[in-house]
Amino acid sequence: MKTWRRLVVLLLALALVGAACGSDDGGTTTANGASGSTGGGSAATAPAITVGSANFAESTVVASMYAQVLEHAGYKVNTKFDIGARDVYFKALQAGEISLVPEFVGSLTAFLKGTGDPDPATAVANLKKVLPKGLQVLDASPAQSANTFVVTKATADKYGLKKVSDLAGKDLTLGGPPECPQRPFCIIGLKDTYGIDFSNKFKPLDAGGTITKEALTSGAIDVALLFTTDPGIPKNGWVALEDDKHLQQAENVVPVIRDQNVDADVTRLLNDVSAKLDQKSYVDLLSKIYIDGDDTEAVAKTWLTDNGFLK
Repeated sequence: MKTWRRLVVLLLALALVGAACGSDDGGTTTANGASGSTGGGSAATAPAITVGSANFAESTVVASMYAQVLEHAGYKVNTKFDIGARDVYFKALQAGEISLVPEFVGSLTAFLKGTGDPDPATAVANLKKVLPKGLQVLDASPAQSANTFVVTKATADKYGLKKVSDLAGKDLTLGGPPECPQRPFCIIGLKDTYGIDFSNKFKPLDAGGTITKEALTSGAIDVALLFTTDPGIPKNGWVALEDDKHLQQAENVVPVIRDQNVDADVTRLLNDVSAKLDQKSYVDLLSKIYIDGDDTEAVAKTWLTDNGFLK
C-alpha cells in the first residue's frame, strides 16, 4: 500500500512539473503561426535585420522608420538604402541579402504577375496570393504613393489636358524612370489601357526625383511620371492628370519581410508604424525632404519621436 501511495505522489509531482514546463507566459503566436516572444530579450536573440529600400525618398524615408524603430527596440539592424529599382532590391530580398523592405502594393503585385485593385484591402489580398514563399506582408499603411502623369500648367492649357486620355494624339515627350518602358503602369499600361504610345518619345531619367522634375521645368520633357505624394506638384502649380481609365492601382505602403525575421515584437512594431502613417503625414515628410532639403533619416527620426515610437 505504501508503495502504491508513493507511486501516486510521484505521478502527481511529475504532472505538476510537466504543466510548469509547458507554460510560457512570455510566448505568443505570430500571424504565420510561428512561436515568438512579446518581450524580455527576443530582440537580443533574434537574427540581425537588414532593412533595404528603393532609390527614392518615398521608399527610403519609410525604410529608415523601420530601421530606427527596430533598433530602438533592441534588434540588431543593418541598412542598405537606395539599392535601385524593384527588380534589383526584390532579388536581394529573396536571396536574403536584405530582410525587410517597404513596398507599394499595386506595383509589387504587378511585378509578381498578379492582379492589382483600386481597393486597398483587395489589393493586399491579391498581393498575398502571389508573394513568393519565405516572405510575408504585414499590415498596409493608409498612406500610398501612386504613379501620376504630370504636366506644367502651360502645357495643360496649350493642349487642353485634364486627364490621361487627353494625351492621345499629342506629340509630347514622356520622362520617367529607366524601367518605364517595361512597366505595366508606365509605357506598357499607357498603350494597353489608353492606346497612347510613348515608345519613341521617352527620356529615361529617374524615379520621380530631381532629374525628372528639372526636365519638366526646363521643357526637356512634356509629361513626367511622378508620385501622388510629391509636394512639388502643388508647389509648382503643375497639373496631375486624372487617371480616367484607372490604369493605376492601390499603392499603399506595406512592409515585406522574410519569414525568419518575423516575431511578435517585429510584427507589432512595424504594424504600429503603418497604422500611424497616414497620407497627410507621408506628404509632409516628403515635403521636408524634397522641398526643404532635410536629411531623410533625420526626418524619419523626428516623425518617430513625435509619434511616441522612440521613447
